[in-house]
Amino acid sequence: MTDMMTLTPGEITLADLEKIYRTQCPVKLHRSSQHGVDRAALIITEAAAGEPAVYGVNTGFGKLASTRIPAGDTAKLQRNLILSHCCGVGKETPVDIVRLMMALKLFSLGRGASGVRWELIELVEQLLERNVTPVVPQQGSVGASGDLAPLAHMTAVLLGEGEAWYGGERLPSNIALERAGLVPIELGPKEGLGFINGTQFSTAMALAGLFRAWDSARSSLVTGALSTDSAMGSAAPFREGIHTLRGHAGQIAAAQTLRALMQGSDIRESHRVGDERVQDPYCIRCQPQVVGACLDLLAQSAKTLEIEANAVTDNPLVFYEDNAIISGGNFHAEPVAFAADQIAIAIAELGSIAQRRIALMVDPALNFGLPAFLSPNPGINSGFMIAEVTSAALMSENKQRANPCSVDSTPTSANQEDHVSMAAHGACRLQDMNDNLARIIGIELLTASQGVELRGPIKTSKTLQHAISRLRMDCESLGDDRYLAPDLQKAGDIVIAGDLISAVGRDLFPTLEGLR
Repeated sequence: MTDMMTLTPGEITLADLEKIYRTQCPVKLHRSSQHGVDRAALIITEAAAGEPAVYGVNTGFGKLASTRIPAGDTAKLQRNLILSHCCGVGKETPVDIVRLMMALKLFSLGRGASGVRWELIELVEQLLERNVTPVVPQQGSVGASGDLAPLAHMTAVLLGEGEAWYGGERLPSNIALERAGLVPIELGPKEGLGFINGTQFSTAMALAGLFRAWDSARSSLVTGALSTDSAMGSAAPFREGIHTLRGHAGQIAAAQTLRALMQGSDIRESHRVGDERVQDPYCIRCQPQVVGACLDLLAQSAKTLEIEANAVTDNPLVFYEDNAIISGGNFHAEPVAFAADQIAIAIAELGSIAQRRIALMVDPALNFGLPAFLSPNPGINSGFMIAEVTSAALMSENKQRANPCSVDSTPTSANQEDHVSMAAHGACRLQDMNDNLARIIGIELLTASQGVELRGPIKTSKTLQHAISRLRMDCESLGDDRYLAPDLQKAGDIVIAGDLISAVGRDLFPTLEGLR
């Protein structure tokens, strides 16, 4: 774990969010935010003791908003809210994403419009610092009225309810808190609502999907360059002028990276003159256009998610300048749902074009002189025949999953909450889609490296040789057929770890911030 990050709500950057996700560093709010938090909490306390009905403060929730709650029951109301909403099912959310979700909740509460006490913010900070991580099931949110079930599971730990990870053990949360030297807290007026009304689960899942997809997109430029040399494709379509004439930033950046990766390739020089082919297939020739469009789409999603990470998304909201508590709908996660759908489309397309390059390389009718299925002795050996089929299966699965979630809706809470975003559905699918994409790119790494080596003694660029060397640390070249599943696993793991990007040099690639 890295050093503590102290951040100011409303000023959180994408780089901050990525650091929290990747390093699981603890987070604290800058103490300048406490004044606004305290003022909003005071307004809520006064409202709870007053006569006028204030949603979620002295009323029930959802369809029960017209039910008045006696002042003496406000603490019980909030506790019951959390316990009743702990209805999540399905597989457990990864720890790194739960910690990011907790940090996002801090940033929202720290804007001073939610009405929670500073003590709760400090307790969440202490959970992050002492590595107490709530167990949060992934299924149960429809993306409005906030990510209710996932956030309830997170919040339950503050009350000593539910389960949490601590010291490598999954424990009842009261025991985890005790071992960490922490004490459960009793919720005051609106505090339970302030914690579970919000988009932090969907946003954390979408951000994790974004960061992984960006890594895979960059890795696919490496494998795409290797495939180009493997198939003796032309680098002429990567010429700068072609892409500046069109003007899309992602396309220009992708072409620049491909040129840099292939600079000095002897394979490229060996067929520059006298090559009978006029044009390469689209999966080679149109890499900048396709991957570049994906980069632009990811950058657009990043902008949306950065805004959302700085937003206040619970309800009602406290405006202490006006001494007002106003009901609204910031919990509706439509922007996050759209961003997640865009990320899913990019993931599917990155895998689609990579898979076509794999298919090209194993096809003796298209791979310009390489043996069938890249086996040195095809016939008795099948080489990468079924590895290509696996890549096709993964590609098709991702294409099916890329269908938009945001266009779906279903009424809930007795039709009070009659239009929902499905942001959680859109964001949760990104984890499996990214796994599939990494495996496709890993298979391309295996096939492209094999093809380049079969071109010997002429070599690819020194930069791309570093990528092949990284692969060969874990996977040998394929001679006679062998049990290939471990190679596919290892190659995919290299992609997931970002090792290809490191092997060729991170300075060759565009950044998310640079394309926004």
